[in-house]
Amino acid sequence: MTRREWISGMANALVINPTTVAQVTARQLSDAPGVVQTVTGPIPVARLGLTLMHEHVLVDFIGADRVSPQRYDANHVFTTVLPHLLQARQHGCTTLVECTPAYLGRDVTLLKRLSEASGLNILSNTGYYGAANDKHLPPFAFTESADQLAARWTREVEQGIDGTSIKPAFMKIGVDAVAPGSSNPGQAPLSDVDRKLVRAAATTSRATGLSIASHTGSGLAAMAEIEVLDGAGIPASRFIWVHAQSERDAAFHSRAAKAGAWVEFDGISDSSIARHVELDVQMKTQGLLGRVLLSHDAGWYHVGEPAGGQFRPFDTLFTKFIPALREAGVTSADVTRLLVDNPRQALTGGPY
Repeated sequence: MTRREWISGMANALVINPTTVAQVTARQLSDAPGVVQTVTGPIPVARLGLTLMHEHVLVDFIGADRVSPQRYDANHVFTTVLPHLLQARQHGCTTLVECTPAYLGRDVTLLKRLSEASGLNILSNTGYYGAANDKHLPPFAFTESADQLAARWTREVEQGIDGTSIKPAFMKIGVDAVAPGSSNPGQAPLSDVDRKLVRAAATTSRATGLSIASHTGSGLAAMAEIEVLDGAGIPASRFIWVHAQSERDAAFHSRAAKAGAWVEFDGISDSSIARHVELDVQMKTQGLLGRVLLSHDAGWYHVGEPAGGQFRPFDTLFTKFIPALREAGVTSADVTRLLVDNPRQALTGGPY
């Protein structure tokens, strides 16, 4: 993609005037401190550009004991997914954060092929997913200590994932909304193994600087995670509350953002546009839009379903959601903050 094509894509995607686009582009393409690991290697943070913070290429919900690359045809996945990545790029997207964790279908070799073919930066992760009642945790996650799990994740950061040289750009963990069997969810929102995953993430973050994206629908659980991280000396600015839109009490969004955490409203779809616009306007009114991240949580080539099931494109944010935001009074500068500036900071832990 040429510089002119990139600028044109940004203009269409952000619905802002060419002068503003030129200024944003010049800033993004300038030298900036920090690098981010993509599946094709490290890049300067300035090259992240317009970023979708939470998407999926392939997922396999069979369970940690049975998940395997032998359960799907990587070439068929590649052929199915590539047109959707090219479409996202045509809309101005530069970077896609792929949030499928280990034991749920993470395949960094496939992601590298797709990145090279599409021209998109694709980011992968380390960490384990403790939501869904722990179905996707390997057996050793229950017996090893937090430090032992952190050593596994740190090793992927230092040496590469699954025997490759591809390194993670962030951590992806998951916790259940309420600890299974808890009689008092207000006091015990995290199970023992979920709490251990958060502690392991804290240790890994301290060693590597990586941010922690955690599947967390519940505000109570998010607050508990922030408390664990704080106790381990990890700032809330390294915590991304994934699926925050699932929490109906907006007071939790404000609390998390004011604590410095990232509040991710993903799941943007045709049916959720009004809800997501409302959430963003609420955060803007409180002066907290600088702590918000957006994405579709889309894609999902489903291993085990015929032809991978129904793949949901990565386009609604560009074609319908951004125009709806603009109609609600969210400015072009706000949109740039949400899709360019905030992702940079969330992935690197600092302002650029």
